[in-house]
Amino acid sequence: MQTTTRRTRRPWTSYAVGAAVAAALLVTTACEEDNANGPEETAPPTPSVSRPSSPAPDDATDGDDAAGTDLCTMEDLTFAASNYGERGKPVRHVMVVATNRGDKECEVRNAPEIMLGDAQGPAPVMEGTEADEPFTLAPGEKAYAGVLATGGNRDTYEVTFMTLTLGSPGGEAEAEEPVELEMPTEGSFQADDGQRVTGWQPTEGLAMRPVTQS
Repeated sequence: MQTTTRRTRRPWTSYAVGAAVAAALLVTTACEEDNANGPEETAPPTPSVSRPSSPAPDDATDGDDAAGTDLCTMEDLTFAASNYGERGKPVRHVMVVATNRGDKECEVRNAPEIMLGDAQGPAPVMEGTEADEPFTLAPGEKAYAGVLATGGNRDTYEVTFMTLTLGSPGGEAEAEEPVELEMPTEGSFQADDGQRVTGWQPTEGLAMRPVTQS
């Protein structure tokens, strides 16, 4: 009797598992070799350079604004003087008004230089009466100053004319030539060495209150 030998076939799954394990070993070996060579070098980032931007044309400062408002000159103003007291009473208080007759703003500061007749010099400025800051006169606007003609109990003299100049406010230029003011009364009035003038003020009350209270 003849004996038949059977061959047992290995399933395909065994070969597939073996191949997968071998592939995994190859990948692991490759990673270990890469790590042994050190981390991959990368180029340093390029620093960003900030460039200053050019100013826009609108940012440029206008020359007129930078210079500020011009000081008022004698040519910019007209002047008037009036008796600031009861009608029929002797002139002791005089109000001086300066009006901007120009077509642009100008700045007023300090006090006017006012000569009462043949006085040896301008009436001294009454202490504490000048405005703290210069102020601006628009076209048609007015500035005020008060004049105290007599301080009392002193020898008087007769005033037949009055002159005014702006002096040299700020010391930026030579004093301009004075102009003659219209008299605040017909004829003349009396003055003495106690005469005083206030600084320019933006209102009548601020200018005349120190004078009338003296």
